[in-house]
Amino acid sequence: MPNEQLDYNLAHLEGEIVLLGGLVETAIFKAVRALRYRDLDLSREVIAEDDRIDEFETKIQNDCVEQIRRQAPLAADLRRIIGMMFIANELERMGDYAEGIAKVSINMGHEAPLKELEDIPKMADLAVSMMKRSIDAMTTTNREDSARIALEIENDDDEVDRLYQKVQSDILTLVEENRERAVRGTYLLWVAHNIERVADRSTNIAERAIYMSTGIIVGGNAEAQAAVLS
Repeated sequence: MPNEQLDYNLAHLEGEIVLLGGLVETAIFKAVRALRYRDLDLSREVIAEDDRIDEFETKIQNDCVEQIRRQAPLAADLRRIIGMMFIANELERMGDYAEGIAKVSINMGHEAPLKELEDIPKMADLAVSMMKRSIDAMTTTNREDSARIALEIENDDDEVDRLYQKVQSDILTLVEENRERAVRGTYLLWVAHNIERVADRSTNIAERAIYMSTGIIVGGNAEAQAAVLS
């Protein structure tokens, strides 16, 4: 017999995940904008607002535990709750990466970045898009749609990795030309690394979304992905 109260509560939790994703999206874009335009006040704002992301994630975790305690969910419902706990944690870590970018920006002071910021904003745009679509994969009830979104995100993750490698190569070249650029180059490498990790965690969320709807753990397993799509 359907548990209408549990269904309502789980829908509410999904809504909270979406809101948390919105906070993380804002934090990442603010952090990159602050870095690009050397806005140290905006960087400090990102750092201060990370507490809100942490508190929201803790609330979601506690709400999930409460649903398990009160409703004793089974099978698909239990997978949804555990999946949302995992996703909330992944989003909180993305918020930490945004905070990390803001801290790097503050350490740089008012000094301009070592190189023109072109690839890093592209990485951020793509990583945030991946994050938003991974949450879409969680909220959809169609398992084929979840699987297709996950496959698209994996392809985009490859593009983020390509841009990351380009940033690394460009910075190493600049540092080799002048060793005094090493510190400024390291700052940008840390920023690019944080954004690359946002993309990786978005992929994790998409894979967990498939598990929530199907019970199949796909990872990078092509056979498992094909099973979901079949």
